[in-house]
Amino acid sequence: MLLNLTLKVWRQDNASAEGRIEEYEAKEIPTSASFLEMIDIVNERLIKDGNEPIHFDHDCREGICGMCSMTINGIPHSKERGITTCQLHMRKFNDGDTIWIEPFRAEAFPVVKDLVTDRSAFDRIVAAGGYIGVRTGSAPDAHAIPIPKADADAAFDAAACIGCGACVASCKNSSAMLFVSAKISHLNHLPQGHAEKDKRTLGMVRQMDEEGFGNCTNQYECEAVCPKEISADHIAKMNRDYLAASARETVT
Repeated sequence: MLLNLTLKVWRQDNASAEGRIEEYEAKEIPTSASFLEMIDIVNERLIKDGNEPIHFDHDCREGICGMCSMTINGIPHSKERGITTCQLHMRKFNDGDTIWIEPFRAEAFPVVKDLVTDRSAFDRIVAAGGYIGVRTGSAPDAHAIPIPKADADAAFDAAACIGCGACVASCKNSSAMLFVSAKISHLNHLPQGHAEKDKRTLGMVRQMDEEGFGNCTNQYECEAVCPKEISADHIAKMNRDYLAASARETVT
């Protein structure tokens, strides 16, 4: 089955240029195509006609890298739950639909070109967390460090974060607290991460604030749009860890 669609796409020549919405016809799009493949088809036709293609980020196209960050009809990664943009297929749309496609909106994510945003603020937050002091070399015995199942499950849930930025784009405050709490919680739940726990927590939270992200007002838009369905419970843990680390820092 083939679809004929109308696309309303955000176009912006560069970071300092004024953006605008342009309309494109996406004709004879297979329902089996992914959303990014649909844009590929449209781009091939634009290039054939001598026009500038729509610029967007992508890499793995398997829901792993977090690069395919765009807002579809006002929702990061679309209204479908638990998927990235590249995992969205055109069978979720109807013939004749109009689709609005825009970049993630946040002051800390400046637009580079069209649908491409600069999310290097996330990299700087992760770098501010430092490293864990774990001995390298041969693997330890499987049960040398017993970890309660609840902690292991929570750490695994947090580690699933791919850093796509959908949580920021969905939040009215452009808060990055779900992303930061996932990165902090991943290691803070495990004994290997305890040695640098306070330094990591203080460093990452303060870098997040320095980057200009907003604060959390507990409305859970971030949890709703997260393609890995990471729980907002990690935000509560990060807040507790931050308060404890701040208190210990004051004492010392």
